[in-house]
Amino acid sequence: MWWGCVLFVADCPRGLLPRPCRVLVLLNPRSGKGKALQLFQSRVQPFLEEAEISFKLILTERKNHARELVCAEELGRWDALAVMSGDGLMHEVVNGLMERPDWETAIQKPLCSLPGGSGNALAASVNHYAGYEQVTNEDLLINCTLLLCRRRLSPMNLLSLHTASGLRLYSVLSLSWGFVADVDLESEKYRRLGEIRFTVGTFFRLASLRIYQGQLAYLPVGTVASKRPASTLVQKGPVDTHLVPLEEPVPSHWTVVPEQDFVLVLVLLHTHLSSELFAAPMGRCEAGVMHLFYVRAGVSRAVLLRLFLAMQKGKHMELDCPYLVHVPVVAFRLEPRSQRGVFSVDGELMVCEAVQGQVHPNYLWMVCGSRDAPSGRDSRRRPPPEDP
Repeated sequence: MWWGCVLFVADCPRGLLPRPCRVLVLLNPRSGKGKALQLFQSRVQPFLEEAEISFKLILTERKNHARELVCAEELGRWDALAVMSGDGLMHEVVNGLMERPDWETAIQKPLCSLPGGSGNALAASVNHYAGYEQVTNEDLLINCTLLLCRRRLSPMNLLSLHTASGLRLYSVLSLSWGFVADVDLESEKYRRLGEIRFTVGTFFRLASLRIYQGQLAYLPVGTVASKRPASTLVQKGPVDTHLVPLEEPVPSHWTVVPEQDFVLVLVLLHTHLSSELFAAPMGRCEAGVMHLFYVRAGVSRAVLLRLFLAMQKGKHMELDCPYLVHVPVVAFRLEPRSQRGVFSVDGELMVCEAVQGQVHPNYLWMVCGSRDAPSGRDSRRRPPPEDP
């Protein structure tokens, strides 16, 4: 068969899934247009069987079901966890792994994103890293399935978040506030339209453009502190050495944005905001780095529309819009002045409150087209251990 070239010999080096391979597949049958199960059976399963990848398929039944499952699962039974849905289900899985008592080893279990939802930004980013052209729908699903059959793994960054209410959570993709988060929320009613729901939501939100007030601060890449912050946060999970409690001012070596009126703020760990929005054409983030975008108030509806249309091909930065700012950062803090609006974390909505975060380099492993780690600040994560 034409995909036979993707198969590997049994003596797999580190950075590759073993052959044969055992995968636990978590699938949300209601994601996207509601056809994820049908697509798995018709498009994914034949490839897995040919590639000697055995699997157990579990259908999620409710919100946070996947989170509960991975919290209780005996992970040693599986070589990888595959998630077929939108980006929200991967968010559940990663946070479930980080809630386990053995979180340090659990988070090293290789993950695979199989697009079956509306946004599919993580799958689109992985598709981009593999060198494939930008595609959507079933073409994107087939590409990601082929990557799983090839078994190659690559480390990915993880964003640790803290909120004013004391919540600690993790992001594998993005945090947005303002325009992008509103589109996520308001387009939910058009979920059955698939990816076009975001286009419909964008036009509706442009019709009544909002301004959001808040204080934004960040730690740029390459900034060296004279000393480590005195009050670092200590909780279960990785230590966020760049952060101080939200009640305290940001450290003096951080940059505080003078403007306090925004149309949107976006923190992005990968290249795509959806399978059709190439938000970060500057490329894959280095280890321990994330993209910070913000659009200042004053931008017209027409200019904002041109930005989003150009983003489909990754051309929006070429417009040199004076209201659009991009900065590579390692940490950020965002303090809204009111509770108006929502935050969206990996496509999942959360209440509007002060939040801060720090990126942790190469913290989890994902099926990807390249085994190379992102270059840069820190490449400490070892490949996941192989079974004897």
